[in-house]
Amino acid sequence: MPSLTVRNLPEETHRALRLRAAQHGRSTEAEVRSIIELTVLPPERVKFGTELRRISQKAGGIEDLEPLPRKEFTGENFQ
Repeated sequence: MPSLTVRNLPEETHRALRLRAAQHGRSTEAEVRSIIELTVLPPERVKFGTELRRISQKAGGIEDLEPLPRKEFTGENFQ
């Protein structure tokens, strides 16, 4: 699993992180992981598959479409 080092963090920020971690009952490291995850992966983010399903339902569905035949991948038919 990757790791991250944060240099030159102001003491006041570090103190605030430690306090916040204590309030949530976890280590400072776990608190930082939580903050990062909530920031870059918010629960309300739109997921690709969910959005495709919503669009297809709005358009009336895709049940009547014929699937295209699958082709075997070879280096010659790759474009």
